[in-house]
Amino acid sequence: MSAASNSSPLALTPLNALHRELGARMVGFAGYDMPVNYPAGILAEHRHCRSAAALFDVSHMGQISVSGPDAAAALESVLPIDVSSLAVGKQRYGFFTNSADGILDDMMITRRADDYLLVVNASNKAADLSLLERDIGHRCNVRALPERALLALQGPQAAAVLARLAPAAAGLTFMTGAPLRLLGLDCYATRSGYTGEDGYEISVPADGAAALARELLAQPEVKPVGLGARDTLRLEAGLCLHGADIDATTSPIEAGLIWAIQKVRRPGGERAGGYPGADVIGSQISQGAALRRVGLLGLERVPVRPHTALFDAHGSQTQSIGHVTSGTISPQLDMPIAMAYVSANHAVTNGEIHAEVRGKRLPMKVVALPFVPHRYAR
Repeated sequence: MSAASNSSPLALTPLNALHRELGARMVGFAGYDMPVNYPAGILAEHRHCRSAAALFDVSHMGQISVSGPDAAAALESVLPIDVSSLAVGKQRYGFFTNSADGILDDMMITRRADDYLLVVNASNKAADLSLLERDIGHRCNVRALPERALLALQGPQAAAVLARLAPAAAGLTFMTGAPLRLLGLDCYATRSGYTGEDGYEISVPADGAAALARELLAQPEVKPVGLGARDTLRLEAGLCLHGADIDATTSPIEAGLIWAIQKVRRPGGERAGGYPGADVIGSQISQGAALRRVGLLGLERVPVRPHTALFDAHGSQTQSIGHVTSGTISPQLDMPIAMAYVSANHAVTNGEIHAEVRGKRLPMKVVALPFVPHRYAR
């Protein structure tokens, strides 16, 4: 999380006053004044999301509408995913790539009746909008949606809660979406999220977001949760954070995101290539990448933080084989967990790697992701 800049006032989401009323600890994040946690604390908020229903304010994220007859083909020129086959109400994970195979940003894209809705990262939304306007704005309509806020309702009881306000919400399944009328507001909800739990992300008119948030928080299962627990939840779920686990120097293949590039867009596919970095990414799909993102489980109860250097447990003790990108003590497992990039020959499940923490080499085991099983409503 970034500290507030003295020269740049922080932007406020429509829920800012509510956060302060609820006693949130606020920090500057991606240019916004955002809640890290509420009085209960990060650990309690994390566990509440895993057991009941958590409400997150994610209105700092960007919402962009792309529409027009050529929108799907235009989007495929800047995204390596299959957009054309998306049916109305279906959602996919995707990312913008650069010519060197790096990930400029990742996002969720949903086909609605009249457009494609892209939800992009807050720190990249201005650059993403510029990219779309520059590269495909002549082929389709690209429009930012600053008049919309975004709420995430996550946890095993989220569906029961939202169904009280809109019974149709219960009929959605993972990675599908639909328009919903909530408190008289025209909303659009997808059954998705960033915690590994069942739940929804709800695009709502900004001027009605606080009222909807208050109504959701009035439900007995729901408590507010901040960015601190959002980060520990997504790490347990093995989900990447742009700017930490993936960035403009990381390829989707190194990051283990080949599943997000459908076969029709891979080498030999009907609509292969045609997006930035396609030749490099295609070569890595065919031949493999030199680095691999892996999960690491600490064998000693010491947290291993981002940028920690990693070493071969049995080979060279001077040549690093990779580095950690995200790490914490897992609230669910009560053990150190981390995501890291290591040389491909060390990305072997159950293999041992050493992390150097304050001059000491700590053993860690390579494990499959996620650390905590996903519980999506498929």
